[in-house]
Amino acid sequence: MVRAFIMLKTTTGQTEALSETLGGIDNVTAVNVVAGDFDVIVESEAEEVYDIINSVSAQIRDLEAIVDTKTYICLE
Repeated sequence: MVRAFIMLKTTTGQTEALSETLGGIDNVTAVNVVAGDFDVIVESEAEEVYDIINSVSAQIRDLEAIVDTKTYICLE
């Protein structure tokens, strides 16, 4: 099992509505609205790294409210 944290920057005023949408995306296990350099931290788990990368590139980055993403794969 592979775990990852995906940091998201969103457009102003879209964070709460976006968090509901993110919860329905493949491989997403948790969505956390945070304060700081990023607006949302998404936790993801999948069988392969490719599955996480695919979820980010094909589903998360395509959302209109997403400005930027950073994906961190856990090495444990």
